[in-house]
Amino acid sequence: MKRCRRFSIAGLAVLALVTAVHAGDASRMEAMRAVHARFKGKAGTFAQFGDSLTDSLAYWTPILYDPKGLNPEMTRARELVLAHMRRECWRDWKGADYGNKSSTTIDWADENVDAWLKKLNPEVVSILFGTNDMRTGNAADFETKLRSVAQKCLDNGTVVILTTPPPRSGMLEKSKEFADSVRRVGADLKVPVIDYQAEILKRRPDDWDGSAAEFKEAVKEDAYQAPTLIAGDGVHPSNPSKYADWSEEGLNHNGYTLRNYLALMKYAEVIKDVIKAEKK
Repeated sequence: MKRCRRFSIAGLAVLALVTAVHAGDASRMEAMRAVHARFKGKAGTFAQFGDSLTDSLAYWTPILYDPKGLNPEMTRARELVLAHMRRECWRDWKGADYGNKSSTTIDWADENVDAWLKKLNPEVVSILFGTNDMRTGNAADFETKLRSVAQKCLDNGTVVILTTPPPRSGMLEKSKEFADSVRRVGADLKVPVIDYQAEILKRRPDDWDGSAAEFKEAVKEDAYQAPTLIAGDGVHPSNPSKYADWSEEGLNHNGYTLRNYLALMKYAEVIKDVIKAEKK
């Protein structure tokens, strides 16, 4: 007799949320076209709101410098972004005045987002918080504040791209709760979501944590050299120099490269299906 696999209600809810991230993209892009129609700022402005995972020059900036190992689809996406995005947004829009700062939480973003929008008035913004929030807060409060920040951006006419936080060592289940919060906000507000956490767990389901004993020698001198997707501190994306290219091997071993790849492809999709589509 065949054994039936049992699914908990909670498990089915998580599956539905993950599926929702990849489903209904057309309706989300349609919703973002309506948002972009209200935008009155400079075309090509791309803001990045977040904590140290975003403040780091290892995020986003390396795309500018001809990364190796791009396949044709990645190359087309990069060319589209290079042609559209303003050059100052590659590395100059870093720091607290631009919405990204180490050790911050979604509370900081909620308190300051109005000032950032006034100063920058970005056409598109990527948002990634949660890594510090899961250490000091709970998913429900995080979800409320994330929704507030995202809504303020949308009200400004700024297209929003949300990103789920990566898993954190010793906090995998709590990490999943925070990722679910991001997915819910994305579904409710009909904004694009980069499911960074799900991608990490799909690629390295059992050995994503660079702080694990098996990587002790690799991270002895530099935590970021962990040959897996989370660095030796168990918190930040890894960035091992051995896997700096964009091949599948690189994407499976370098956490920042994986994040940059996912962000590039989603931003290129927004340019093509929202910004340029609106002009047709």
